[in-house]
Amino acid sequence: MDTTKKTSEPTGKVHPIVLYGDPVLDTPAATVTVFDDKLQKLIEDMFASMYSAHGVGLAAPQIGISKRIAVIDCSFKERPEEKIVIINPEIIKTEGKQSGSEGCLSVPEFRENLTRPNVVTVRAQDAKGKEFEMTGEGLLARAFLHETDHLNGKLYISHLSALKRDLMKRKIKKLMKAGEWIYEAPQPM
Repeated sequence: MDTTKKTSEPTGKVHPIVLYGDPVLDTPAATVTVFDDKLQKLIEDMFASMYSAHGVGLAAPQIGISKRIAVIDCSFKERPEEKIVIINPEIIKTEGKQSGSEGCLSVPEFRENLTRPNVVTVRAQDAKGKEFEMTGEGLLARAFLHETDHLNGKLYISHLSALKRDLMKRKIKKLMKAGEWIYEAPQPM
């Protein structure tokens, strides 16, 4: 990424990212029914938090808020028109396969190869509550699936083999015991 390029910085508040082990990540998030100024502020905060953590997607549970909201920007601030908000998303169609390295802001420092569909269609609501459908390919398809998994209380590691998943969990437990896997508890909104 060209760091000399001027991009508009997000105006929201940066929240700490909730790490693996926090129960909010294992719990299906609540459906969003109110589309008000408070929701708009939360969306701004989510983009700011995602950019601060150098991610291309973030689900509300990852900042400790159990609501079915995710933000995605596969261009990472390069093309603001590509920012996507999906609220109450549902995967309605998948096609093909892609394999690639996948990581998660809530499981930092770990990446694993994962096979997922290459083309994904999602039905969701936008920030104003209007329903829409969108199809993504490649990285965007992966982001739709990854963030929707978060909203359903699943992490990408649930798609790994039992052996790889257990190995990763053991490494995380060692980091916890050593005091190196610490997160700040999210503040209530």
